[in-house]
Amino acid sequence: MDMKVSDPALNLDHATLTEWDIRVQLAAAYRLVAYFGWDDLVFTHLSARIPGAEHHFLLNPYGHMFHEITASSLVKVNQEGQPVDGSGRVNPAGFTIHSAVHMVREDAGAVMHLHEPNGVAVSAQKEGLLPLSQTAMLCLPELAEHEYEGVALNLDERTRLQRDLGSRNLMLLWNHGVLAVGENVAQCFGRLYFLTRACEIQVMAGSGPHHLPSEQAIKTTQQQSVENLANAAVIGWPALIRLLDERSPGFRN
Repeated sequence: MDMKVSDPALNLDHATLTEWDIRVQLAAAYRLVAYFGWDDLVFTHLSARIPGAEHHFLLNPYGHMFHEITASSLVKVNQEGQPVDGSGRVNPAGFTIHSAVHMVREDAGAVMHLHEPNGVAVSAQKEGLLPLSQTAMLCLPELAEHEYEGVALNLDERTRLQRDLGSRNLMLLWNHGVLAVGENVAQCFGRLYFLTRACEIQVMAGSGPHHLPSEQAIKTTQQQSVENLANAAVIGWPALIRLLDERSPGFRN
């Protein structure tokens, strides 16, 4: 497929994004989660904020598999979790987690949460994410942690999620999974990819003994992360869209 600059899937200029651009990009992210095998039946959720004073955001229609999601099927909700157009149904736990971030982080154009098994496994380990790989070391400066409180149906939990996340862009939800934040869908998905891959590597490394890098090497990599992680997340986005056009077309509908 000959993709043009005007392709809504590739328009990452936040100031010019339309609702349709964001719908197409978020639908692409859902398809990519399915492609990589990170989905959990119809559960977990990815969201994106629609520009405007209303602070509306998009969520998946509850009950749809991620490989089924299209741009037009996404549900637009307000900060109370009510569908704006009166149609569609969203996961209540998804609303709790995502609204917590969107309410206080103006830079949160997209928020993504997974129950991917490797992320859940690391969230069940006492030490959490360890600096066992370059990927993990790039993620660690951005990584926050939040204690498990049960299925996220209690809106009071939002204040604690907000407190624990702070200004960071990745979170380990203890005994639950992972979360990523980005200025746009591409940046958020890329961060999610790196965190998920770091968790996968840690699980594959087993219980050890492990070879750990020097403290100086860890510090250097973390300093490099500040400049490079977000950029690296966006660089791969056009290639991911090409992958979808080959393996899972139809997300733009």
